[in-house]
Amino acid sequence: MKKWLLLVGLFMSLISFAQVMPKNYDVLLKAVEPELIGWRHHFHENPELSNREFKTGAFIAEQMKTLGLEVRYPVANTGVVAILKGGKPGPVLALRADIDALPLTERTAVPFASKVTTEFNGRTVGVMHACGHDAHTSILMATAKVMKQMQKDLPGTIVFLFQPAEEGAPNKEEAGAPLMIKQGALNDPKVEATFGLHMAAGLPSGQLAYKSGAFQASSDLFKITVMGKGSHGAMPWSSIDPIVVSAQIIEGLQHIVSRETDLTKAPLVITVGQFHAGVRDNIIPEKAEMGGTIRSLDADMRKKVHERIRKTVTSIAESAGATAEVEINTQTLVNYNDPELAKKSAALLLKAVGSDQVVESTWVMVAEDFSFYGEKAPSFFFSLGGMPKGQAASGFGQHHTPDFYLDESSFITGVKAFCSLVFGYSGVK
Repeated sequence: MKKWLLLVGLFMSLISFAQVMPKNYDVLLKAVEPELIGWRHHFHENPELSNREFKTGAFIAEQMKTLGLEVRYPVANTGVVAILKGGKPGPVLALRADIDALPLTERTAVPFASKVTTEFNGRTVGVMHACGHDAHTSILMATAKVMKQMQKDLPGTIVFLFQPAEEGAPNKEEAGAPLMIKQGALNDPKVEATFGLHMAAGLPSGQLAYKSGAFQASSDLFKITVMGKGSHGAMPWSSIDPIVVSAQIIEGLQHIVSRETDLTKAPLVITVGQFHAGVRDNIIPEKAEMGGTIRSLDADMRKKVHERIRKTVTSIAESAGATAEVEINTQTLVNYNDPELAKKSAALLLKAVGSDQVVESTWVMVAEDFSFYGEKAPSFFFSLGGMPKGQAASGFGQHHTPDFYLDESSFITGVKAFCSLVFGYSGVK
């Protein structure tokens, strides 16, 4: 009943609005699909890591110039900003895709599988589009081509953001959405709202999912260094054992989650993913280091958790006679869908693909640096399903794994969604 009332409400919001797409819209969609798939194969076969997308960025820039768009390249080291001015008055909207790949060796059997290798953190690694960024980029390029062909009917101005380094740049390099913003990607012209999509390998092919408000978690990386006193392993009473202190700290971090945070308000995750100490079994080292991630879906909670982590770590270390340092670095903010924009956008997506293909999601603990765009203007981020029909939900190739896989027939739905949001943005009240 609740779902039915939601659908009725969304349809009612369309009564005052008739979304009129150009007459040749369906023909253009059908014509661009083979090129969309071809671009995806090209990017998948030629992946590049974060902040190293030199060939990727150059290829995108050339394709956008060929379409006749105004192109700025490079932006944020390897990114591209392409601008299309419509033939009708309207808002300035931004559409964003991320272009970087991951350090993974592909294991799929597709004929366009990546065979690329490179150096990463001093090691030779495979490189793979294991999160769908190749699909995001190709969908946005196809959207640009379709919109260019409908330019005289296009309301306002569209800024296409092809952003590098969403996965995070190495060596603490400046990169990604913050650098795109810093270098003016949203300012000239001034963007009124930003839209983005992400492929979801575990969502049925072609299905769109969204959530109003907090959708994806903030992501902070932490590093904790514990300094104690070394000794012979046979005489631990002569030491201040940083490994034992670290074990207490790891337990204390989980107490922050389970005993100090109101989880009925929003979820919280603190994960220690690295631990390094010592070089020999019978030597108690002087130092131990650990690192991990903090995920939160509430901005105030996130701030308080940072304070609690610092206090917990230093207090536990001091109680044992050790010292500890805590370093916390922000990767992303909470990815927040502006509620009013989410309401409008959901109505448009329903009209574009049908009520059976649009679902309201729950929040998730993965993170996205698309969140930074929402600080500058209202934003809306949604998921596009890529799990083949008939595939068991437990058997899909998950994101960030060598077996990641997407059903390419879903990609054209992404183009439909973007076109719907752009042409309908000003009409839904």
